[in-house]
Amino acid sequence: MTITPNSVVALTYKLHTINNGEKEFVEEADKSNPLVFLYGVGMMLPKFEENIEGLKQGDTVDFELLAVDAYGEKDDSAVAQLPADMFKESGIPPVGEILPLQDNQGNQFRARVVEVSPEAVVVDLNHPMAGQNLHFDIEILNVREATEDELSHGHAHGIDGDSGH
Repeated sequence: MTITPNSVVALTYKLHTINNGEKEFVEEADKSNPLVFLYGVGMMLPKFEENIEGLKQGDTVDFELLAVDAYGEKDDSAVAQLPADMFKESGIPPVGEILPLQDNQGNQFRARVVEVSPEAVVVDLNHPMAGQNLHFDIEILNVREATEDELSHGHAHGIDGDSGH
């Protein structure tokens, strides 16, 4: 079976960022812990899905996504100052720490601490990989039709569709 909308895909990948022509390893999903997802429902980057559409079990591919097609360009204005008293209980976080935050509508996101002062903690709200080109090396492990439950829930239920394996 080939990858088409509403199919469940299991794949391995190695992800690198590309900075000044140099590849830097970020993360991977291997055969013991593959990435499993419902294709075509908006869970993955659109250009990522474009690059694997039509592939089948055993196929391999490598491709690069420009920053604009991945997590976007870095927005230098996407910073926020959080009052230091927000951290009375947990303590002031160090520069570089990733903070889980939530907005007034309940949306959860992460921010990286870029500056700390006695009055405020300044955080960068950009995605950690914003502004970076991404390089993927992929092997397709399995492609199958999604079950009715997966389609109604909008996500894959594991490689086999029900047990999480």
